[in-house]
Amino acid sequence: MSDPITPTPEPADADAGTYGPFAYLTAPNSVLYRRVMRVLMVEKERFTVHVRPEQVYAGVAVDGGDAVTEEAVGNALESLADGRWGNLLAFPDSSRVTAIEDFYRRRMLFQLSRAGEAAERALAQYDAALGTRGSLQSVALEDIVALLITLRHTVSEHATGATVDAALAHQTLRSLRERFVELADNAVAFMGSIQRTIDLHDADVEAFLAYKEQLVDYLERFINDLLVRGAAIAELLGSLDAASIDVLVTIAAEREAVDAAPGEAETAAASARQAWLRQWSGLTDWFVSTPARESEAKLLRARARSAIPALLAVVRALHEKAGGRTDRTHDFVTLARWFATLPADGDRHRLWRSAFGLTPVRHLSITAATEDAWASADLGNVTPWADAPPLEISPQLRRTGAYERRGKAVRVTDRSVAKALLVDRARQEAEQTAAARRRILTGGPKPLSAFGVLDPESFRLFLALLGDALAAMGPNPETAQVHTSDGELTVTLIRTPGSGVAVINTADGTLAGPDHLVDIASAVDEAAGDLVNWAAG
Repeated sequence: MSDPITPTPEPADADAGTYGPFAYLTAPNSVLYRRVMRVLMVEKERFTVHVRPEQVYAGVAVDGGDAVTEEAVGNALESLADGRWGNLLAFPDSSRVTAIEDFYRRRMLFQLSRAGEAAERALAQYDAALGTRGSLQSVALEDIVALLITLRHTVSEHATGATVDAALAHQTLRSLRERFVELADNAVAFMGSIQRTIDLHDADVEAFLAYKEQLVDYLERFINDLLVRGAAIAELLGSLDAASIDVLVTIAAEREAVDAAPGEAETAAASARQAWLRQWSGLTDWFVSTPARESEAKLLRARARSAIPALLAVVRALHEKAGGRTDRTHDFVTLARWFATLPADGDRHRLWRSAFGLTPVRHLSITAATEDAWASADLGNVTPWADAPPLEISPQLRRTGAYERRGKAVRVTDRSVAKALLVDRARQEAEQTAAARRRILTGGPKPLSAFGVLDPESFRLFLALLGDALAAMGPNPETAQVHTSDGELTVTLIRTPGSGVAVINTADGTLAGPDHLVDIASAVDEAAGDLVNWAAG
């Protein structure tokens, strides 16, 4: 009687530095191998030590994949347990031996090896990273505000000499770090997915158009939340000075150093302290702007804001494409393809004349004798100029450079009515513009929220002036002054922090944004007043 097969125990570092457990991904039956390994991972998570082939087959049969035989699953298990790959460990199954024949029959139990489990977890993480689309998390912003308020309360207790709950402070810092990392990572992934959506909109036009409405609403909601809660987070971060941050970091570092190995507590505390300081600095840089740079939250808000017109531009392009409009580039590419498929130069010349019609010299007049000679001659595309009938040019054309046919003069068209219509239209537009300018004059600094309701003409002019002033102001200055192109209006814009939100109602909708002081004055009136004052002086 021969001894039963006993697997070789797995060495401690059998697979260290090798990638054999990933080799099955390039094998012919890689799909089946992945399904088998997923079943074994599920059993591992259920704390099952050994798995029989029939258990694996039952799991593969219900995973939603293609149907396979029990024999194929058994062969896959044996291949994965092979020493070249080492994903599984195989043990003889002697628990069901009831006769000598059963003892000789090969029955095995399978278990994930350490290398196989590590490889499968890495693949699961890889699949999760590829499958995630990211999100803009307004709830994370709320959580960060609540956690910062808790930390500020902890610092206040420490300043008054009260006993601080170190465990609560440490857990709050950990929660703050996790929520912030999740917010930042998901925001980056989401903005990347938006760009791919914009770039690959031709994949499914109907799905893109249906998704666009929800996406724009989603972006607008997050932009508003980031504007409000981002300002609250920046204010909370600013309320914690260096001494307060030092208290929090010290509490967290000391608690983490408690579990360090003997003799390493001091080193572990110093290392943890530096790590917490770096992470707090990253949190501050994400929400707080400085004169040298913009905060990441502000840049994210600008990126999300710019994604909305980009999406709308894609929608407009899709509508134009659906309406049958094509650009000149497509026409020229199609024409070049036609030229390339023609067999001879004569065919290409005829296509050229048909497409562009540039062959005749239409400004050059010739005599009737020349036209008759050309009509009677059998000329081809390859006829040399020397063999073609000569071109008879009028002596008057040769002498003066101009040739006019004799006959009745062309009657001059009377365009007085059209000119009067244009003059009247220009006058009406000038009057509307002047009236709109008079309606938006402020007579001194005035908050945006005080403008109330504007008619369409006044609102269009006001919006253009406001855009020029905001562009001139930039991110850092507090005041900007611009002039209209004709020099008739001067616009002064003053930033007022903490002044709330201004709302301007129009017939076309509502404009809302941070309130500013604006002064719209007539430069002509100011110049006239200066002249009067100078003369009086």
